[in-house]
Amino acid sequence: MAKQKTYDFVVIGSGPGGSPFALRLAEKGLKVLVLEAGTKYDPSKDYSLNKDDWELERFPVRTKLGYQFGESQTLDQKYIHLRSWNKANGNFNNSDKRRYIDYQHVVGVGGTTLHYQGESHRIHPSSFKTKSKFGKGYDWPIEYKDLEPYYTQAEKIVGVAGPKTIPGREETVDYPLPPHKLGYSSQVMDKACKKLGYNLVPNSVAILSKPYRNTAPCNYCSGCVWGCPRKDKGSVDVTFVPLAEKTGNCEIRQNAFVSRIEVQNVLGKKVAKGVHYFDKEGKENFVAAKNVAVACGAVQTPRLLLNSELNASGQVGKNFMETLFYEVVALHPERLDSYRGIPMDSIIWDWNESSVNNGVYSGGFRLFPTAGSAMGPVSYATHYFDDWGKSFTDNVDKWFGHAVAMGGIGEFLPNKDSFVSISDKQKDKHGIPIPIIQSFLSETELNTLDRMAKKCKEILKESGTDQFVEVFSTYDLFAATHVFGTCIMGTNPETSVVNSDLRSHEVNNLFVTDASVFPSSGGGEAPSLTIEALSLRAADLFLKNS
Repeated sequence: MAKQKTYDFVVIGSGPGGSPFALRLAEKGLKVLVLEAGTKYDPSKDYSLNKDDWELERFPVRTKLGYQFGESQTLDQKYIHLRSWNKANGNFNNSDKRRYIDYQHVVGVGGTTLHYQGESHRIHPSSFKTKSKFGKGYDWPIEYKDLEPYYTQAEKIVGVAGPKTIPGREETVDYPLPPHKLGYSSQVMDKACKKLGYNLVPNSVAILSKPYRNTAPCNYCSGCVWGCPRKDKGSVDVTFVPLAEKTGNCEIRQNAFVSRIEVQNVLGKKVAKGVHYFDKEGKENFVAAKNVAVACGAVQTPRLLLNSELNASGQVGKNFMETLFYEVVALHPERLDSYRGIPMDSIIWDWNESSVNNGVYSGGFRLFPTAGSAMGPVSYATHYFDDWGKSFTDNVDKWFGHAVAMGGIGEFLPNKDSFVSISDKQKDKHGIPIPIIQSFLSETELNTLDRMAKKCKEILKESGTDQFVEVFSTYDLFAATHVFGTCIMGTNPETSVVNSDLRSHEVNNLFVTDASVFPSSGGGEAPSLTIEALSLRAADLFLKNS
């Protein structure tokens, strides 16, 4: 596409919020420029799964956007049993304060889907109305039925493999692909779940179970977090991005870090005129646009808006919600080879819907069997054994392939102590203030973690093992992958940042199309599919109303 003097849309970010939005607009003939702060990865060359040292290299993060952390929460000793530890190293956090580790954000064409594990979930319908039903959090200004057709479209584009029905959801069509068969460890966990009366079902994942998109199916290496060299994982870079570029109306510009949205006052109203960005050489540029969409995620999106002095409601950065996570790893007497297959091939939705028990609100969550940290021999050696010499090597040899984990992800409620702000002291290499992440757990989250922990250990024990060797918990560690809020959608401009169309209340031609618009986090669902569905819907509504 030839460079434009003024684009119909500049979209900031090429992940699950930006690329679907750009695709739909470009399909209809609009000239779209996508500005991506990172680079484009070549799956056949950049990922390490075919190398001898794959387990040490991990995902090749090339670009990291600056951030820092705020105050640390004092740990509630009532829940000290949830502390993170492993057999080789002891406690991960020996202090009485919650420890910030990382915000696991990938910057590159395709965004964080580059190293996600393919989970593709529809949010439970009840999660759209937690305020109305339970007096907690915020209601979405839309309902499940508004997103349902867009869920279907996104599932078709990325190639979701899943069962015919998902508890609590109302799919109108089957998934494009049949579910993956359960691996050995999930089969063992399934037997335990049946004894306990729990329902383990195949997970819905954007990982090909059959040839699709002119791509071969998964080879079951379980290495999704390292990046998929075969392109059978439905990350945005191999699904939405090629389709958008194929229209001839969409340009993806790499290494373009947007520092500010240019807004002018026209006839008493704020209008976005374009964006300022720094290129790879550090040169500042300006690109004009009739409309602007921001899709940088729930940390970098509020950073950009705040640095652009866009916060009339005072709500930008508020209502931050992180990943509520618990996982316990055990060594099983049977060799399960849990490192083979897909990382999370099955799931338990039994506790996904929020509820009130004995007058106490209980956040929803879901559980899943997984390999945990047990990906290869290095992981076994550095996580699960604390002896030395021959005893150490004998144990690694004896137990390799025996590790299995049960994990859970649950609902996180917005609270006044969890937010994203910008630093008045620390700036990045371009002189732009960096974001500050602060996150506190309420009693609801701690109760949910406790419930997840008990269920995970119960299932593992029923499967035949209580030889626990590692726990990783949000109780004492922040290492978020799924983050939400900070620019929530709503009908009231005083309490929300965008409307139900994802259009800014403050600037009429400005949109936000990522997980920062979520008013609630859901009951543990992975967010990428919902982000994609929201993005497609917002583009359609813009086209309809323009």
